[in-house]
Amino acid sequence: MLWVFARSKQGTPNFCIILSDICIFVHAFALIRCAYLQEKKLIDVYSTATPNGHKVHIMLEECGLAYRTHHIDIGNGDQFTPDFLKISPNNKIPAITDSDGPDGKEMSLFESGAILVYLASKVGKFLGNTDREKFTTLQWLMFQMGGVGPMLGQAHHFRIYAPEKVEYAINRYTNEAKRLYGVIDRRLAESKYLAGDSYTIADIATFPWLRSWKNQGIELSDYPHLKKWFDEISERPAVKKGTTLFVDVRKPIADDKSKEILFGATQYAKR
Repeated sequence: MLWVFARSKQGTPNFCIILSDICIFVHAFALIRCAYLQEKKLIDVYSTATPNGHKVHIMLEECGLAYRTHHIDIGNGDQFTPDFLKISPNNKIPAITDSDGPDGKEMSLFESGAILVYLASKVGKFLGNTDREKFTTLQWLMFQMGGVGPMLGQAHHFRIYAPEKVEYAINRYTNEAKRLYGVIDRRLAESKYLAGDSYTIADIATFPWLRSWKNQGIELSDYPHLKKWFDEISERPAVKKGTTLFVDVRKPIADDKSKEILFGATQYAKR
């Protein structure tokens, strides 16, 4: 506290606590600086409302990390812009930029599985504590990345988006979807979550892809252990919030232009 000597109008001395304005200013400056630093530590997420996008949206909410959203309209070709390709050279969502990277410097990442591992490492959650737990989590994460995502994506494509109905392809990927659901159901018959007793990035990665089970030719009640797990995860606050992100701005893939951008020559053009 700073005291200064002052005189009253009658000339009698008194002590006053002054410079209160300076104190207020210093306090305000500290608040502004704190807000600035928080702004600097935001994670920028470039994404849209798809299963792969929702993985990262859910994870950011589960981790309680501050983030700023940038919608990538994949039906309009936003994923092919030079700025986006700088952080996601495979022209796929999601991607993130963390201004507070591992060495305190900015770091960008693409591929949803890599982003989940990064965020789990950043906050020390959802990956496991022991080496055994971590490798078990990574095993089921790779199962999602290499099997669940690609195969269910093909089921979606040939059942819904393909310009012509190819019976072989529809049967091939619908049957593969059923096989994968069976693998998950058997695992969850013996384990509360995919990687064991704890909820991990393996669950976060897998859940969004199973939300469209009807489009994959699946009847969820045929897989009771999976359904119980699915229903429980659906009620998590972070999952509820994460799966609503970008839903209001994501346009359905219905017109010829969007389909050409996603599935035609634009997708495969040399860049």
